[in-house]
Amino acid sequence: MLAMFFWAFVIGGIICVIGQLLFDVAKLTPGHTLSLLVSIGAILAGFGLYEPLIDFAGAGATIPITSFGNSLVEGAMNEAQKHGLVGVLTGMFEVTSSGISAAIIFGFIGALLFKPKG
Repeated sequence: MLAMFFWAFVIGGIICVIGQLLFDVAKLTPGHTLSLLVSIGAILAGFGLYEPLIDFAGAGATIPITSFGNSLVEGAMNEAQKHGLVGVLTGMFEVTSSGISAAIIFGFIGALLFKPKG
């Protein structure tokens, strides 16, 4: 069990270090960095490499934003097998809709409860 925590920490940390390097060294904006990390997760999922990473690192691979790209590709591929081309579009939204909805709802609640400094 200790090894599982260790590898989750290491893999999650490496993903975060990559994001930080994109900020500091490549001088990318947060939006560009976010898009690039999601795209990397999607590409790894498309080649079948992200699921083994999740099996190995657990939360270290499912919590960072790269997992969102993985979810988009997995949802699209699963629904494409069932419904063809239309399933590609609907599958992406079906798998990720709960996370996006939660982010919107909790963001709204946070905006109601707290006042920004400025």
